[in-house]
Amino acid sequence: MTEDHPILDWRGEVPVARAFDDPYFSLGDGLAETRHVFLDGNDLPARFVPGFHVAELGFGTGLNALAAWRAWQQSGAEGALGFTSFERFPMRPEDMARALQAYPELADLAAVMVDALTDTGFETEGFSLRLVQGDARDTLPNWTGMADAWFLDGFSPAKNPELWEPGLLQEVARKTARGGTASTYSAAGSVRRALASAGFEVERCPGFGAKRHMTVARLT
Repeated sequence: MTEDHPILDWRGEVPVARAFDDPYFSLGDGLAETRHVFLDGNDLPARFVPGFHVAELGFGTGLNALAAWRAWQQSGAEGALGFTSFERFPMRPEDMARALQAYPELADLAAVMVDALTDTGFETEGFSLRLVQGDARDTLPNWTGMADAWFLDGFSPAKNPELWEPGLLQEVARKTARGGTASTYSAAGSVRRALASAGFEVERCPGFGAKRHMTVARLT
């Protein structure tokens, strides 16, 4: 994979991006956070149908992808779940494996992903991951796909404003299927306004853990 990897510090087994001073997932329970914010926030797995496609800003450890893959398996949906993730600084496989050890219930899927993941993703039975490396402001406009659900999982808007710019969220809307959704842990007013300006109906919902609020959105 690319040599443009993030420099990490660790708080226990939680990786923290030194450049942003922000953990990749909750210091409490990252998997529970993922399920609350990104699966429940997009009404998944209830909306899964054959050909469903998830797109994501910020691949990180791959935890969101694994949680979606497991949900797809458990839903009994036919075919493969499509998953496209845009990531500027992909994590080293050994760091990814270390972080994911915290979630033994995903160990089988994590082993497959860490072993098979290339610069562009991987495919296996029931799951097709495309990894798009580079600045999403440059790469997303060139993406030819359409997402039924978006996981907006960049580092916090205060520390990583590039992934929350109105222009980028306009591109997110442009690459969302009719009736598609988006969710994020962030409840920042600037994020909610940018999503609304892009054409989403935006709702502030209860957040995970100590976070009072998060944001869910639907394209109408």
